[in-house]
Amino acid sequence: MKFINPKTDYAFKKIFGSDQSQDILISFLNAIVYQGETFITSLEIIDPYAPGRISGLKTTYFDVKAQLNNGENVLIEMQAVNVPAFGKRILYNTAKMYVNQLKLGEVYPELRAAIGVAVTDFIMFNQQSKVISQFTLKEDELLLNYQHSPLKLVFVELPKFTKTLEELTNITDKWLYFLRRAPDLEVVPESMLIVPEIEKAFAIADRNFTESP
Repeated sequence: MKFINPKTDYAFKKIFGSDQSQDILISFLNAIVYQGETFITSLEIIDPYAPGRISGLKTTYFDVKAQLNNGENVLIEMQAVNVPAFGKRILYNTAKMYVNQLKLGEVYPELRAAIGVAVTDFIMFNQQSKVISQFTLKEDELLLNYQHSPLKLVFVELPKFTKTLEELTNITDKWLYFLRRAPDLEVVPESMLIVPEIEKAFAIADRNFTESP
């Protein structure tokens, strides 16, 4: 058994962004964005190439886009190579997703938060060792959250994740291990099989190893 590298563009979209991936994406986002809590109960995977409602904006693409059960929108980008201004690109795409919600005549209370998730195979924040970093709008001195928290950026720096299989303690660890180590494995570890969505992700990675372009 051999598994395709989930960090490649083709594989990441196949595992997390295809029609069969809703349960996988729910589990992954709950683990990465909500620390393993069951915050998301359902979502709709949306075509990430769909044009926005505001003409004249730069056309940009990302790997996966979804609307959550509470109306919030999330985009996910898997980035293997550190390119110039990648952080600005994630912020731009997330902000554009936020402003593209309203049509002419619609009112501001209808706006829902936009979440940008960037999974990187390189280190972005050398000054700290956290694997997952979350950024929101806050007041400078008191660190009060901005009302309604319209934007959230989540960065997952895979090179910082160094746990062994025996050291995995929660579902967040297991998803990070899958992304980091799947290509090195020949069988699905028994401890990963207890999470049905991760088992399914391994099955897709196995099935697509010989089908990748």
